[in-house]
Amino acid sequence: MTPKTPSLIAALALGAALAWPVAASAADAPAKPATSAQKQHSKAKGMALAEETVQRISEAQLLVADRVLTGDAACEFNQTVSVLPVKDKPGHFHLTFKKVVYNMLPEETSTGAVRLEDKKAGVVWIQIPVKSMLMNHRIGQRMVDACMHSEQTAAVAAVEAAARSTNAASAAGAASAADGKN
Repeated sequence: MTPKTPSLIAALALGAALAWPVAASAADAPAKPATSAQKQHSKAKGMALAEETVQRISEAQLLVADRVLTGDAACEFNQTVSVLPVKDKPGHFHLTFKKVVYNMLPEETSTGAVRLEDKKAGVVWIQIPVKSMLMNHRIGQRMVDACMHSEQTAAVAAVEAAARSTNAASAAGAASAADGKN
């Protein structure tokens, strides 16, 4: 060791000792309360993050969403289900049943049926050409069945009318064939 080394070590130790209280006091100082502007900015950042993490809608889901029948559907036991698109959120729907609103997203199916699901609530809306139904898939029960939008009612009426005219034509053809044999 050279004669200057002890004084250098002493100077470093003294500098560290003097700096310690300043660093500690800055770290221990209580944080200033956030201003309302800072709180709003923080809240806005949180909302933006939430929007980014919301389930994204795929192109296939948007194609399913185009086939969703919206408006009120008359159901069994004089009940009503309302399906409405969410403003500024393509592919998102609010389904209301018994004053409860569910946040529904379309899901692809292998059968071609329209399926909307609220995964958080465990609720599924199934829409097929002749009816729709609301199910609680967690317990495997229908919440309401035989729901029909006006488009479904018209489709069922058209199918029934076509069946009646086909049956009438078949009956008339059979009657004329029977007359020809006599």
